[in-house]
Amino acid sequence: MQRKLLGAGCLGWLVVVSSIPAQSPSAGSDMDRIFEKHIFENNEARLPYRLMKPEGFSAGTATKFPLVIFLHGIGERGTDNAKQLRNGVEEFAKEENRRRYPCFLVVPQCPPDQLWVNVNPPGTRSNLTLADQPTQPLAMVLDLIDRLCRELPVDRQRIYLTGLSQGGYGTWDFICRRPELFAAAIPVCGGGDPGQASKLVKLPIWAFHGDADSVIPPERSRDMVAAIEKAGGKPKYTEYPGVGHDSWTPTYRNAEVLEWLFKQRRGD
Repeated sequence: MQRKLLGAGCLGWLVVVSSIPAQSPSAGSDMDRIFEKHIFENNEARLPYRLMKPEGFSAGTATKFPLVIFLHGIGERGTDNAKQLRNGVEEFAKEENRRRYPCFLVVPQCPPDQLWVNVNPPGTRSNLTLADQPTQPLAMVLDLIDRLCRELPVDRQRIYLTGLSQGGYGTWDFICRRPELFAAAIPVCGGGDPGQASKLVKLPIWAFHGDADSVIPPERSRDMVAAIEKAGGKPKYTEYPGVGHDSWTPTYRNAEVLEWLFKQRRGD
């Protein structure tokens, strides 16, 4: 196991919801300026999402850019198309990161009464079994990716997936269903079905968890990483000593993480 232990101070604890309360972006804020508001619709439902385009992007450009899908935690569900920007997303939107890693970043918002993955309670003490079908919100994200790849100059060899807490579960679920779609994945404090590990052997994965997480036990990440290794894969795993549920703050603030992510290319 490529296990990396990093020290960190107390970054906050969560008891009920999966992310630390924060202010939603206000109208006219930098986040509202950077992230366009959109609604994706199909015959079944509506899915709000935010879209960050490469700085200076203009339609008709021949340059293709990576596509990053960011799945939020359970506390950011809703219909306001704003709360999903609370945690982690701001690191991608920093000026220096936008300059260094130009990309399309999509942040969908899960409806308030649904989940990316049906995990109940969120801190389940047992591993999941992959359901026959994804939840409706996750299936809509897949359809959204297909549409964006048709409408925007997306580099299909560089589609990345990351998510925290419930979004970490969603990340594991998504890559088990469509491992060939993604160039790399970063699941943060989530969990999945170790029985699907053989599908993930060739996919670059860097998982993160706090060893003091009382909401989603670190065993959920450990078990996934161990199963992939047993199947012959080489996932990376970082566990933060003394850190509770908020393992996303040190993860997305770590410059090495974004550098690693954007280096990955499908087929390498």
